[in-house]
Amino acid sequence: MSPRFRSALAGTLGAGLVLGLAACGGSDDSNDDSNTAAQSSIDCNLYKEFGDLKGKTVTVFASIVTPEDKAYKDSYKPFEQCTGVTIKYEGDKSFETQILVRAKAGNPPDIAIVPQPGLLQQLVATGKAVEAPATVSANVDKWWGKDWKAYATVDGKFYGAPSGANVKSLVWYSPSEFKESGYAIPNTLDELKALSDKMVADKKKPWCAGIASGEATGWPITDWQEDFMLRLYGPETYDKWVKHEIPFNGPESTAALDAVGAYLKNPAYVNGGLGDVKSIATTAFQDAGLPILEGTCSMHRQASFYAANFDKGTKVAEDGDVFAFYLPGKDGTSKPVLGGGEFNLAFADRPEVKAFQTYLSTDTWANIKAKASQGWVSANKGLDPNNLSNPVDKLAAVILLDPKATFRFDGSDMMPAAVGSNAYWKQATSWITGQDTVTTVNNIEKAWPK
Repeated sequence: MSPRFRSALAGTLGAGLVLGLAACGGSDDSNDDSNTAAQSSIDCNLYKEFGDLKGKTVTVFASIVTPEDKAYKDSYKPFEQCTGVTIKYEGDKSFETQILVRAKAGNPPDIAIVPQPGLLQQLVATGKAVEAPATVSANVDKWWGKDWKAYATVDGKFYGAPSGANVKSLVWYSPSEFKESGYAIPNTLDELKALSDKMVADKKKPWCAGIASGEATGWPITDWQEDFMLRLYGPETYDKWVKHEIPFNGPESTAALDAVGAYLKNPAYVNGGLGDVKSIATTAFQDAGLPILEGTCSMHRQASFYAANFDKGTKVAEDGDVFAFYLPGKDGTSKPVLGGGEFNLAFADRPEVKAFQTYLSTDTWANIKAKASQGWVSANKGLDPNNLSNPVDKLAAVILLDPKATFRFDGSDMMPAAVGSNAYWKQATSWITGQDTVTTVNNIEKAWPK
């Protein structure tokens, strides 16, 4: 591929939803209005530089299964029509186990949609993953922040463009209650504390929470602590904590858990409509925010995906029955965002695979995918939030795309399994049922592999 094409493709392919041109190949799906609309938003000429791709196949493997996979398949159709390439998508709920097995066995897909940086690193370590082409690297430089690119960079080599994202730094609330009671959305942690105290003075329980999740019981507390690590000590210290460059029982981690305790272990604050502090451990996380609709609690800290737990008749919107606001930073100038996301990792470097990777790294694809989806957003700077039909998706996109936002992945997901998905969950559960903070962080530190 010529240097001229690399710069032209990176500069043009993602430059907004460009004027449509005729399809370059593939089947005639002109009777499918959705296909035609999607096709009209990409410039097929940009893919001619990859050569004649008609009749080629690219396999994609992911954790998203039917019916949620339809939006992915639909978003691939414009590329298929332009190039004549067939995209074969396979979803598997056991993806995280199976992708490692397949990679180690020498039978990986062409592209995997990988949901965690830690798993991406494991896959790179198999020696089967391939570096992303220059076109993808250039598009990521243009459309994402450096923090996102760093998560898909291993030993100085860049492997995959980000795909979807989710926001965990949210607080769910009742817009009507806030309006009727004269409550303002807080802009700082101090204002959040003052709001909680005002609700107590108004004879309310400000917070409801639940951490029961089968074998994963305890994980919502890890999200709380991660959010407070980011807010109290900043992204650099957070990164050191996740990598164990500072101890889990150090002063920062201890203070962050105590800051969470100021909310979750405060009997005046919790657990509205559900019980006392200890009831948090036995309340299913799916049920924990529902008392907001009953008026027995006022706020619930949980990710953007929590919207799915409200009944279908519930209006989730800024003027609806329930909505969410950004969990504020320490001050109004910083905007730390805790969340998760996916990456497109390739195991082949054939021209058709490179072309498809490039398509997935553009703002063009992000906007097509956004129009086709519910419950999906991206941190791609070219994403137009107006292409998202779901109010929570729009809120998440606005938070992710804020120039002041500093994004960090869920820390427990990146810690060794003995810690992040074992000791951390178990000790957090013991903590909420009465164990002191020092014992809790000491026990988690002891679990860290030597």
